[in-house]
Amino acid sequence: MYSCYKRRKDCNFAYFADNYNMPYGSLPKSEVLLKVDGIFQKISLLNPAVAVVACNTVTAECIDYLRKKYNFPIVGIQPAIKPAAKLSKKCLVLATEATVNSSAVKDLAAKYGNKNVVLAPCPNLAAYIENNIFNIKENEIRQLLPPADCDGVVLGCTHYTYVADAVSRFYGCGVFDGVEGTVNQICKILGIFDHHENCRQEVAFYGGNCLKNAQIFEYLKNNLKFCEPK
Repeated sequence: MYSCYKRRKDCNFAYFADNYNMPYGSLPKSEVLLKVDGIFQKISLLNPAVAVVACNTVTAECIDYLRKKYNFPIVGIQPAIKPAAKLSKKCLVLATEATVNSSAVKDLAAKYGNKNVVLAPCPNLAAYIENNIFNIKENEIRQLLPPADCDGVVLGCTHYTYVADAVSRFYGCGVFDGVEGTVNQICKILGIFDHHENCRQEVAFYGGNCLKNAQIFEYLKNNLKFCEPK
């Protein structure tokens, strides 16, 4: 959400979280769909101009269903395999088990990977980041990363962006995520609104641990890092 917030000062934002049931990547697809549909029923009451699925697992497993059921635009996020594979000789995709095993991500790897993409599940990484977001230790992150010889890493979970620098240092190469592409698509759908420099931008938090999510948002606004090099 923060990347959208920076780009679109002419919009108000509602952030729906489900901290208490994450990571979705470890849940059965049927349970993920049930939880996500419940959240989208609440989102629909706000009459959104566009809704964003800021989760690779939910995008891979649920977005077709959501787009058929709800009559507002829904944008998902996918691992940035296409640009990473284009710029890397051997590309490592880090993601939850559900994302790695999804047909959507396997199809992306087959289409753009040129057989040089390795899909690697990180069963405990998202949960560690969520549970330790204000006290992440780089040495503990390193223990949760699979060893690999690569020259490009795709962050296939939005939680992983909080430790992007640590991941880059561990593998000694650049990292890619799908955030920018998602934001570009949102801006394309929204078009250009009438906007005044002094307009008041509102952000509301729903569900999950609202206080924690608001604190994370403030961290990002103040350019604070969640994981410092050690």
